[in-house]
Amino acid sequence: MRNEFRQSRPTRRTDDHVGARMRLRRILLGMTQEQLAGTLAISYQQVQKYETGANRISAGRLFEIAERLGVDVGYFFEGLDPDVLPPSLPHGGRNRIAIDLVRNFLEISSEDQRSALANLVKTLKATSDTQKENVHAHST
Repeated sequence: MRNEFRQSRPTRRTDDHVGARMRLRRILLGMTQEQLAGTLAISYQQVQKYETGANRISAGRLFEIAERLGVDVGYFFEGLDPDVLPPSLPHGGRNRIAIDLVRNFLEISSEDQRSALANLVKTLKATSDTQKENVHAHST
């Protein structure tokens, strides 16, 4: 009887990290999973599995993905800390608003407008954090 293949923790963390870097680069380029899949002649589901670390990426495929995303293969390993498990990536639909926000932000040609929008987001987050702190302080 053959033993079932099990990934070691460092291997799993590496696959998760590579997938997260792949997703980040794709989003920064304003590319959908479908678009990337089309350039690789694979299904968007396969891209999704690569990005979530569900499927491992072969060396040859990683090289091809790096070419399509305009980065060196080393990009996918930048920041890899084998002792820290990257956060799991939620399934596609839940981050649609964030993906659309990034895509639209990158299409704004005015540096001043991008800067103003970034400052607005920071201000909204700070306001939200303050409101959460106030609610917590009053509830204790």
